[in-house]
Amino acid sequence: MSLGAPVRRQGPPGAGTVRDLAQPGRAAWSFPDLDVEPTEIPEAHRRRQAPGLPEVAERDLVRHYTRLSQMNYGVDTGIYPLGSCSMKYNPKLAEVAAAAPGFARLHPLQPDATAQGALEILWRLEAALCEITKMTRATLQPPAGACGELTGLLIMRAHHTELGNPRRTVLIPDSAHGTNPASARLGGYRAVPVPSTKRGLVDVDALAGLVNDEVAGLMLTNPNTLGLFEEDIARITAIVHDVGGLVYYDGANLNAIMGRSRPGDMGFDIVHINTHKTFATPHGGGGPGAGDPDGTFRMSEDAPRSIGRMHGFHGNFGVLVRAYAYVFFHGSDGLQEVSELAVLNANYLASAILEDFPLAYPDPRPMHEFVATAAGLEREAGVRAMDVAKRVIDLGYHPSTVYFPLVVEEAMMVEPTETESKETLDGFAAAMRQAAAEARSDPDLLHQAPVTAPVRRLDEARAARHLRLTWRADAPGND
Repeated sequence: MSLGAPVRRQGPPGAGTVRDLAQPGRAAWSFPDLDVEPTEIPEAHRRRQAPGLPEVAERDLVRHYTRLSQMNYGVDTGIYPLGSCSMKYNPKLAEVAAAAPGFARLHPLQPDATAQGALEILWRLEAALCEITKMTRATLQPPAGACGELTGLLIMRAHHTELGNPRRTVLIPDSAHGTNPASARLGGYRAVPVPSTKRGLVDVDALAGLVNDEVAGLMLTNPNTLGLFEEDIARITAIVHDVGGLVYYDGANLNAIMGRSRPGDMGFDIVHINTHKTFATPHGGGGPGAGDPDGTFRMSEDAPRSIGRMHGFHGNFGVLVRAYAYVFFHGSDGLQEVSELAVLNANYLASAILEDFPLAYPDPRPMHEFVATAAGLEREAGVRAMDVAKRVIDLGYHPSTVYFPLVVEEAMMVEPTETESKETLDGFAAAMRQAAAEARSDPDLLHQAPVTAPVRRLDEARAARHLRLTWRADAPGND
């Protein structure tokens, strides 16, 4: 059996939620005596009843959340090969920089004269991002990738509006991230899909048939969402520019080309960078959570001067400090090596599992991530991509992304990133091959997986359709 980093629960079994530990009169807090005169809360703002918070001792509270943390899996635990997410190991050097008191204790309203070091960090980071992407100016306000997309589209709309026609449509490849059409809609546009060829690339002839004077622009990732480099990118951008449209670069996959090529050189007019992905800051389920606080935009003389604020103050400053540390620690040569290793690791891993999980699009060769398919296993043994993913959990690894992109049957999207060693890649590949062998010999083993995780297989469809994001005393099962 191939073992990675299995999730373990340490200590005695814990209660379900923190409310199950509650006992009247217990507390995990203490306040100092008031050193000012007490002030009554106005009647209009007082609660009519207590908020119903659990009464828990500090000891029980600490143990409860420590047990939860021991059940978790993150980039400090093992490989996190989620395709399209770039779940890199987060270097501790960047954490140390962000935790420096001069940064961590800054207040956004303090005088500029007392925050010159922080402002210089932002200025230097903007210059670096513009150099990486060949843009001329950048905003660091957007707190997430989707917000960066919306910012770019609002700039696109403002640009066309100043020219007298805001236009109506934005073209988006059929393999794109779901945030692309959502951002286009929020920006006031109608999203029109562009079909892919049998090789997984943009159908350039179809694109040429879709452009007209109502097309505001094209949203495109390169490498695209299938992990493939768009070989006709110069022709693609020229087709859109010929009708007065702009070309928007979704920077989700910038990790594959840093130091090798730049969106500006390809003809892109607007770029957003997922700094939390590309520059290895904690994000998603693999860390404490952080946004993507960057959008980079090339401005022409007739571009709009401002679209207003997209976020308070200077964006997610702590993430920007981490990104700065990552960029300047690596330098230009180091960032190029990051991209080269990311591509090398992805191709090595794709080759290692090719026999059981063939590439959905084998030509051209994938870049920093690849999309394999479990369709053969489904036909052969009735085992689907989700079953394989759940079995990989039992074998000690976080599984890949499944069922995305939507254009691939039984998709398994894998992105090992540049931070993983050959030994780790070999272990993950062995787990994938073992799961495939078990699917053929004992498919029920995969249908029942996971059996070693703290929780068994969840009804994900029901969870998505019937969201319960807050605890309520009157909810079913909470009495």
